[in-house]
Amino acid sequence: MIFPRFHQLDVVRKITADAKETGSGKNYLVQHSAGSGKSNSIAWLAYRLSSLHNNEDERIFDSVIVVTDRRVLDQQLQNTIYQFEHKTGVVQRIDKDSTQLAYAINSGSHIVITTLQKFPFVIDKVGDLPDRKYAVIIDEAHSSQGGEAHKKMKEVLSSNDNETDNDENDDYTAEDFIREQIEKSVAARGQQKNISFFAFTATPKYKTLAVFGYKGPDGKPKPFHLYSMRQAIEEGFILDVLENYTNYELYFKLSKAIEDDPQLNKKKAARAIGRFVNFHPHNLAQKTEIVIEHFRQVVATKIGGRAKAMFVTSSRKLAKRYFEEFNKYIKENDYTKYIKILVAFSGSVIDDNYPDGVSEPQLTGYGEKELPKVFNENEYRILIVADKYQTGFDQPMLHTMYVDKKLSGVKAVQTLSRLNRTVPGKEDTFILDFANDRETIFESFQPYYEKTIVAEEPEINHLFDLKLKLDEKQIFRQSEIDAFANIYFRPVQTHGRASQQVGCTSQFAKLQSQLYAYIDPAIDRFKSIETEDEKDEFKKSLRTWTNLYSFLAQIMPFKEPEFEKFYAYAKLLQTKLPKKELSDRLQLSDEIAMEYYRLQKIKEGSIDLIKGEDGELDGLSEAGIKRAKDEKALLSEIIDVLNELIERMDQNQDIFDKIIENKSFGNLVKELMLKKVYTKLNENTR
Repeated sequence: MIFPRFHQLDVVRKITADAKETGSGKNYLVQHSAGSGKSNSIAWLAYRLSSLHNNEDERIFDSVIVVTDRRVLDQQLQNTIYQFEHKTGVVQRIDKDSTQLAYAINSGSHIVITTLQKFPFVIDKVGDLPDRKYAVIIDEAHSSQGGEAHKKMKEVLSSNDNETDNDENDDYTAEDFIREQIEKSVAARGQQKNISFFAFTATPKYKTLAVFGYKGPDGKPKPFHLYSMRQAIEEGFILDVLENYTNYELYFKLSKAIEDDPQLNKKKAARAIGRFVNFHPHNLAQKTEIVIEHFRQVVATKIGGRAKAMFVTSSRKLAKRYFEEFNKYIKENDYTKYIKILVAFSGSVIDDNYPDGVSEPQLTGYGEKELPKVFNENEYRILIVADKYQTGFDQPMLHTMYVDKKLSGVKAVQTLSRLNRTVPGKEDTFILDFANDRETIFESFQPYYEKTIVAEEPEINHLFDLKLKLDEKQIFRQSEIDAFANIYFRPVQTHGRASQQVGCTSQFAKLQSQLYAYIDPAIDRFKSIETEDEKDEFKKSLRTWTNLYSFLAQIMPFKEPEFEKFYAYAKLLQTKLPKKELSDRLQLSDEIAMEYYRLQKIKEGSIDLIKGEDGELDGLSEAGIKRAKDEKALLSEIIDVLNELIERMDQNQDIFDKIIENKSFGNLVKELMLKKVYTKLNENTR
């Protein structure tokens, strides 16, 4: 028997009281810190909502549908309900196909548990049953731990490069996937009064706040219920993962190993150089030694000798290389009796010694579903991961995290928060970071430390600005958009619901070739764009506009006929634009050489978050309104700039530490910087 903590009892009571009064058709956002027991909160809420009646003794919801990817949740729900009613079979788990899900929804099962992948089907199906009312509970924080859900979400964005160190779509999460499906449903049917959404998350993005939150007195979106990171830490419910934070800086000098000095894209060259350094044998060996020796000498004795660690890498291939390097070092130093290693990544990795690819089970000897249970055993102490298990992985024995991947924003908070679970004997945590500076980690955590608010929101004017930028590319013509819309929005003349569905399908099939005829000229103009960078920029801008329009159309009651036409046109155009070739990725292994390499500890100690200040999210930047242009430069110039930046890092770090740790000094620096910017702007306008 598990009794609820106050914040869990409070959220269930307040939501059920509000739902009883207002009925269905309302959205609720629950922002509870990572590790605060959301599984039990969801289980108790699901039970209460399934048996909730109004004053006329009518059920508020015919069914409660829980959307999650956690396999343990169905058992928790079963146990919770059995404790209250001593009944079995109330909870129905959907583990087969959409037919099983359709039957559960149609038959009015009290509580239905399904996966994230079936979420689009859920909102379509419940929309077809307007006479029934549904509570949809969304467990957003645990959607991508198994790899499959993450893969499904990536497919929405048509990601082409799984091994890029800084994947441009890396911030696309379950929240985005769920929100987009709801936006599509609202666009097709309007606001559905028979569905209430209850979204649970520790790190809401701005768009999640706007869709699921409620408008406060200032007009800004807010969560319905908040249990902040600060409160959870102060109450001893979770540990402060930033209390013991050590960051290393990598110092290296590169030289050009060829006589030619080709002109290269700066961003692509910098990434190629980053891959060269990451995969360099000396880099792998040095970090392996630091991690294994630190674990052996410091971490291994923690939590009564049961402490575990996670090593976070930036790509699947790097995870595979470190797995081999770790095992080699452990064997050479005769540590095999004390430390065993596991590795986790999705799919198959092609590498020099595995030209046909190698998978996680082939390397570890365990199936993907077995790995969490195996890692729970005492003999396995370090888990190397590449994106997998960075969110939603609940292993209380995780004490230390070694980070060799750029992290920021929500991803940083979700990843490092894997350490915050409490267990008897666990008194602290430790982070050793090879890839990030303290400023980035501070700025990532601060918005979620206490109350999360929105600083500035996107508005309709931003749609006009983005549309103007797209028009400047001269890819499409207004006459083509108008002709497309005349066909796309042509009313369907049919009789009856069944015939209407058949009619819509057949008529669309007949008109599809005509629709493509008005899309094809834009595709031809797109193909004639000279550089891949310009093509990439156009595609991103087009995707930003369509995402922003569908989002704003949901939270603002506005209708712009020209935007409606362009939205339909742009969505189809996006699907037909040519995909970027993988061969476009720049390789520089033969053109550069490493002259020297040094890893240096910069600072150790806590990163102190500021108390008493609301954390701000920037709705404008999240909407993707601004984007820097790529530039070209000589290879020698790119190497010189990178070398210079590495030399100056340690000087900048001292200043930043003082800004963060001394609030009055930090405010003074901000004031001086604002004056300097103001003066510079005045000089430029004279």
